[in-house]
Parts: sequence; C-alpha cells; structure tokens
Amino acid sequence: MLFAIKFSSIKAWARNLKRDSVALYLASRDPRVPWHAKAVAVAVAAYALSPIDLIPDFIPVIGYLDDLILLPLGIWLALALVPDEVMEECRTKASALLQRPSSRGGMIAIIVLWFAGALALAWAAFRYLPR
Repeated sequence: MLFAIKFSSIKAWARNLKRDSVALYLASRDPRVPWHAKAVAVAVAAYALSPIDLIPDFIPVIGYLDDLILLPLGIWLALALVPDEVMEECRTKASALLQRPSSRGGMIAIIVLWFAGALALAWAAFRYLPR
C-alpha cells in the first residue's frame, strides 16, 4: 500500500515535470517573459538535448544522476524566473497540448511502416551487397 502511494506521487511529479517542460517552451516564446528567464530555459533545454553530459551516461548509476538532479533544478529555476500569470497561461496551454487524443490505428500504421522499411533495407542488403 505504501509503495502504491509513493509510486502514484512519483508519477504525478513526472507528469507535472513534463507539463512544466512544455509550458517552459511556450513561455520562452512569450514576449512578456524577461530575457534572462528565456536564456535559462534555453540552457536547460540545450543541456537536456546535448549529447555531452557533465557525467557521461555510460558510467553506471552515477551517469544518470546529473540528469536526475540538474534538469529538474534547471527547470525549477527557469519556472521561478517566469512571471506567475504567464506561467499559469502556459501551463493551461501545455495541459491542453498534452491531452491530445492518441490513435491506436496511427500507432499500428507507424509500426507497420517501420517494419516494412526494415524488411526492405534487409532485402536490399542481401540482394545487392557482395557476399
């Protein structure tokens, strides 16, 4: 029971972190946000997407700690720098964007296309590469 409560609170935290990440993207494009808040948001996004980490990810356990600590702290700092009324608007927009309907049919079509592409690539490799 205790595990279920903690797991649900971790899921809620992760969901809010995802929403706030999208909201920060929206806020960084808003003219009412100061330039330094935009700079922090861009720096956090660049660090998250960069292949270069403070501690390389191939180091077991420790490699992911910088991502688990620095990214939430950077998001928190950027959120603190954005004006509250702008952040509320952006959170509302982000929640609406994240609740788009998903299609099982679309997912199946994408999987079939990837599978067909992999088969075509394998066929071409066996057919045209010298043995």
